[in-house]
Amino acid sequence: MSSFHKQGGTCEIITTESQLIKVAEILSRESEIAVDLEMDSLHHYREKICLVQISTRQQNWLIDPLALKSLAPLAEPLANPEIVVVMHGSDYDIRSLYRDFEIEVTNLFDTMIAARLVGLTEFGLAALLYARFAVVLDKKYQKADWSKRPLSREMCAYASADTINLLPLYDQLYLELEEKNRLKWLEEESRLVCQARVTEKEGPLFLHCKGAGRLKGHTLAILEELLQMRAKQSELLDRPPFKVLSADTLIEIAEIKPRSLYELTQIKGMTAGQVQRHGESILSSVETGAKVVEYMLPSFPRTAKRDVSELAKERLKNLKRWREYYSHEIGLDPGVLAPNWLLEAIADTANGESRELDSIQGMREWQKQLFGQDMERILKTA
Repeated sequence: MSSFHKQGGTCEIITTESQLIKVAEILSRESEIAVDLEMDSLHHYREKICLVQISTRQQNWLIDPLALKSLAPLAEPLANPEIVVVMHGSDYDIRSLYRDFEIEVTNLFDTMIAARLVGLTEFGLAALLYARFAVVLDKKYQKADWSKRPLSREMCAYASADTINLLPLYDQLYLELEEKNRLKWLEEESRLVCQARVTEKEGPLFLHCKGAGRLKGHTLAILEELLQMRAKQSELLDRPPFKVLSADTLIEIAEIKPRSLYELTQIKGMTAGQVQRHGESILSSVETGAKVVEYMLPSFPRTAKRDVSELAKERLKNLKRWREYYSHEIGLDPGVLAPNWLLEAIADTANGESRELDSIQGMREWQKQLFGQDMERILKTA
């Protein structure tokens, strides 16, 4: 078992099943644990969890999934409803734990959500730890390739820093939420995050390409061919798609429709290396997309434009005016109190009554209880 010293205690690096079982036994006796993950999404085609950082109030570990066949021993303590799992900005980490290892978190306390619910506008972990404890997080390895081994002492120190201070931060935010009577809000938000799962992208690739919505006809067909070609190259090279060819470059190629390698070199963003590696495949994709017959041409799905009545506009204006006043009164960011989409949905209801608010997908119970009566009053006077 290797270890290194870090401010806040010694951090052990776990690389064997027997070590992991012992860690899981220790975690099962705790009431709160801090957890964070490091992944390799910036460096590989298929992202994976490369490191799991866990801290208790006495011990710290870096668990190496790449050296272990399974993280199964962690499943029980992380899913134990009696153990608070403290994370920061946990949404994608929760999804990734289930995607890679089918590990669920049941009793989550997300310090980023908590910070927003107590009314803080600076809720990044680095900002919080500096403001609360004068701890400076070194973000040098934020974009590092965590799949590489061995990990340097500096990378280990960087990784462990995110969890070593999470429990003291949890202690403070818990008390502040309790004082403001907002713990139930945090519990509801955390339950929803725990249900999040990674979903596979469906349909043509252009649906997930920023900027594709303005393209039509053969230009869109060419873009789809280019995206399919890039996906194959990305998997072959084991690189993220954006590191093979950027979406902006592909869109420009689709619009210009080059017919030769020389024309391809004139495309903004195309490097000589990219032309050499992918030039022929790009030109072939352009040719294939340009030959798609009319009735087979793809189209970007257009959502029907929301027909907003004059009454709904007036209601929305009143709701935003109320939000500005009320968010200031209770010290909560307006977007946290009631985001625009929620106000629009409320403005579209008949009277904002309880049964109507219940039908608004995504509206929280704490929001209904906090300002449901206000909504009904505002809509009835509009």
